[in-house]
Amino acid sequence: MSNLASHPISPASSHVAGQPIRYARREDHRLITGAGRFAADHLAPDMLHAYVIRSTHAHAWIRRCDLSAVASASGVRLVLTAADIEVDGPKELPNLMAVTSPDGAPQRVVLMPVLARDRVHFLGQPVAFVVADTADAAQDAAELALIDYEELAAVASFDEAIAPGAIALHPGVPGNLSVHYEAGDRAAVDAAFARATYVSRLKINSQRLIGAPMEPRAVLAVHDRNADRTRLFAPTQGVPSMTKQMCAATGLAPQQLDIVSQDVGGSFGLRASPYSEHVLAVLAARKLNQPVRWLGSRSEIFLSDWHGRALTLDGQIALDAEGRILALRFEDTVDLGAYIVFAGTLVGTRNLSVSMGGVYRVPALHMSSRLAYTNTVPVSAYRGAGRPDIAYAIEALMDHASREHGFDRIALRRLNFITPEAFPYRTANGTVYDHCNFERLLARALELSEFDSFPARRAAAQAQGRLRGIGLASWLEVSGMGSAPHDSVRGEFDDTGNLIIFGATGASGQGHETSFATMVEEALGLPADRVMYRAGDHGVSVVGNGTEGSRTLYGAGSAITVMCEQIRERVNGLRAARGESPDASFDLSAWVRSLSAAERSQLAIEAQAKSGATFPNGCHVAEIEIDPSTGTTQLIRYVSVDDAGRLISEQLVHGQMQGGVVQGWGQAFCENVVYDARGQLSSGSFMDYAMPKAGCVPELVSDNLPIPTTLNRTGAKGVGESGCTGSLPALANAMSDALAANGAAAIDMPFTPARVWAALNPETR
Repeated sequence: MSNLASHPISPASSHVAGQPIRYARREDHRLITGAGRFAADHLAPDMLHAYVIRSTHAHAWIRRCDLSAVASASGVRLVLTAADIEVDGPKELPNLMAVTSPDGAPQRVVLMPVLARDRVHFLGQPVAFVVADTADAAQDAAELALIDYEELAAVASFDEAIAPGAIALHPGVPGNLSVHYEAGDRAAVDAAFARATYVSRLKINSQRLIGAPMEPRAVLAVHDRNADRTRLFAPTQGVPSMTKQMCAATGLAPQQLDIVSQDVGGSFGLRASPYSEHVLAVLAARKLNQPVRWLGSRSEIFLSDWHGRALTLDGQIALDAEGRILALRFEDTVDLGAYIVFAGTLVGTRNLSVSMGGVYRVPALHMSSRLAYTNTVPVSAYRGAGRPDIAYAIEALMDHASREHGFDRIALRRLNFITPEAFPYRTANGTVYDHCNFERLLARALELSEFDSFPARRAAAQAQGRLRGIGLASWLEVSGMGSAPHDSVRGEFDDTGNLIIFGATGASGQGHETSFATMVEEALGLPADRVMYRAGDHGVSVVGNGTEGSRTLYGAGSAITVMCEQIRERVNGLRAARGESPDASFDLSAWVRSLSAAERSQLAIEAQAKSGATFPNGCHVAEIEIDPSTGTTQLIRYVSVDDAGRLISEQLVHGQMQGGVVQGWGQAFCENVVYDARGQLSSGSFMDYAMPKAGCVPELVSDNLPIPTTLNRTGAKGVGESGCTGSLPALANAMSDALAANGAAAIDMPFTPARVWAALNPETR
């Protein structure tokens, strides 16, 4: 047992920060033995079941919607349409932010109605909500709906949407363009390109993806008419943010809504905002005064969960005669889908612009993004939310320029790195990076990947009829700023000496219960198994952000750090008041058990801390091998060297990195959402949408060279999205290296066998 060494209390722990923790994750036993509590595990007496009637067209007028047979079907209790739920005003899903065009014109924001009104804009859009005694009864009744659609032409891609003569999707949105956003200094960039010795251009496509969490969406709404309060059980990434958005969508006041989110089986940004089913279940439960549950099928998840990525970045780099970067510019296109939901605008504007210089000294930067509506599922945040895409574009452009103009790709990076003495460093577009050391990360990654001996491995593969490629990426990302004014926690000791921490942010695999307990153990010496973290199910009012943007550990963790300091002060004061002398073997838990309830209540602490963005960074190296006869690619080795700031648990950091790399591999080699010309989803199941499988990524060689940040109380920089951010450019550059060595042009993701084979055999086209 960890003991506090002396009085006054000073931090002490049997756990050394940055070393693998000496116990399994606190969450693991519960989760792997089936004792988890996910949204679909919640039941309620007299629970009703709901089914969503969805559009069968990507774009159509609703000319007739006769639901009388549905309403009179056996077991049906309620049928809701847009007219039913909008008697007191529009019911729309909220948007996180809007931007303006360079001339100051506001963005044309079209919010998604909870239920379609007179027109549908994407396949699977909710049209009506059926509530019945059983799930089967609700679904059977829905089959009786008589809906006449007048199908319209559909636009299923950005280029189709903005093409001359394209059908207009929304009134007041000419050319289907929501906004033309710019960041940086166009004049300075143009001047730099005019005097450049070398110019290179490369366009990359970051294709549309389906998040596909293990746990499909599920909601259960339970209304208490006497208290006029509805409890909603649903997977979320943060209760305060979800509560705010649900209130905006339903018209309810915060005191009328209580959101419960315990275990969450995957989030990736998709669980950061409400969907139509959240709103409908709450409205139905309040109307019927009976619990209403909706469980999404896997097919519905493909049709209705927000999609990710759907970006193209057309980059140009200007170099002087020695290879120094003079300027970077990007012309981006962003497919919003049918409506703007939650982070759709954020991804294609701010998140692409704040780190568009990457790890390099770039005197002039400019970015232009056009955001357009299409007849597809709306797009929102997906692991990295634009940051992996801009890292991919920058690093692919660096390799392309090296090949095109005869520079060594390593030397070109080293020449242009922001040097350690330049930090804190203000980029040309105003972002201020805190301390980093890119050269050190690169050197370690080259060492671990045995980069210098790669030519011999390539020759050996060639002798066996295989093609080898190696790619590296030196990257930096900006973690989440957070939308809440601060993060707060409340700590209370129970009569057994356990410390219960109530927080706002809930985990979806990140290990909150373990990492926060470890922080307390380090700060107070209280054994980690005496610390319990609870989020979203405790009835304690706390403020905070969710798990968006890799900020949870340092956001909520900073509040926990402050809480521990205040607990230490109060324990010291209470011990002094009790006349207790310093004790070298002080056992905090046993001491708390000796207190009266009144004394113990004095140790209840509400603490808060404000934390902004941080700047995780790293260098990743990927080595691949292609079978040219089939186009099949194997990832041979993968090395990641990262600076995530202070590490609370290297084991958890490694796990987050591994998951992110596998997710990046999925985008690089197999995942791709495909719509046909009518906006019908051609990749609507796992039969058509490939996913990473066991063994696709070999054992990840991972090292950490952390430089603690001074931007928050923990020193951590965030790591949840780093694996994605580093892997996309590393894997893409490895593929480009293999193809270029064999005279083939670069190709877009995903690098499927068919695409790779076609690139190696252009004469067959």
